[in-house]
Amino acid sequence: MDSLRFIHSELLWLLLILPILALLRGRRGPAPALVFSSVSVARAIAGNRKAVPGRMLGLLRLSALGLIILAIAGPQWGNTSTEVEASGIDILLAVDISGSMDAMDFTLNGHTANRLDVVKSVVAKFIKDRPNDRIGLVAFAGRPYMVCPLTLDHDWLQLRLDSLKTGIIEDGTAIGSAIASGVNRLRDRNAKSRILILLTDGMNNAGKVSPLTAAEAAETLGIKVYTIGAGTRGTAPMPVTDQFGRKRLVRVKVDIDENTLSKVAQLTGAKYFRATGTKSLEKIYDEINAMEATTRKIKHFSRYRELFFWPVLGALLLLATELFVSRRRLP
Repeated sequence: MDSLRFIHSELLWLLLILPILALLRGRRGPAPALVFSSVSVARAIAGNRKAVPGRMLGLLRLSALGLIILAIAGPQWGNTSTEVEASGIDILLAVDISGSMDAMDFTLNGHTANRLDVVKSVVAKFIKDRPNDRIGLVAFAGRPYMVCPLTLDHDWLQLRLDSLKTGIIEDGTAIGSAIASGVNRLRDRNAKSRILILLTDGMNNAGKVSPLTAAEAAETLGIKVYTIGAGTRGTAPMPVTDQFGRKRLVRVKVDIDENTLSKVAQLTGAKYFRATGTKSLEKIYDEINAMEATTRKIKHFSRYRELFFWPVLGALLLLATELFVSRRRLP
């Protein structure tokens, strides 16, 4: 979008002098050269001291001065554009939305929160920190489903991430099927690096593909699978509704198959992490972000046209007009 800019914009403050000069000029006029015998005659002449030509001359001079200030400030018209090349890294995020993700063992903004809400918050920051990557989102419980395909439109991706909640598909934890689905989405991508980041809080108990079989396929295709186990160790508070419709918290066992998740990551040349709280989860995504760092190519283009000539021309025309009017004033 085209816009006006000034190279020395600080000089525009000089324009504030113009109304001060106009005010001083309005309060001051030439001293009378004659003595009148009648006050009425003097009053009539004094009222005409600021005649129309006189006021016009002052306005022309101030306007010319204003245009000269604008010219000195260096006006330019044009635009600046920035081109950022995509990094060439494709990232697919696989997030567990099984019922156990409702466990209240994490915190968000100083308050107790369920795992899924915290994961959504941390993943949103991860997406924001990687504006040049194509990122997609897969959710899974008893089966996986594609929430958002790989895209550079991160605003749309964020909306799809916000829509995640438990209970929208049949319950369960199909880790192997989620990995297989992600690998299938990444396999034909022409990218210099393809990674899958899978987060779960349980053990594989659904789906038709085992996690290790899916990991072998990922390794064959050169796809890294980072795995994250989310949840406190031991037990965690889980909200439940009793037969009377009342909600309460009960302690449930946290059971994550860390051995399998670690083997999946190791097999594909990635790493397994365990998040037992919000801080550790944030550090995990920060670490992955650092390990998969990219070099961003940014190009700036500026196209501006100098406008110095036009205010100078305007000032000269005003001064010429002022000279012409002053020469034609009546005695």
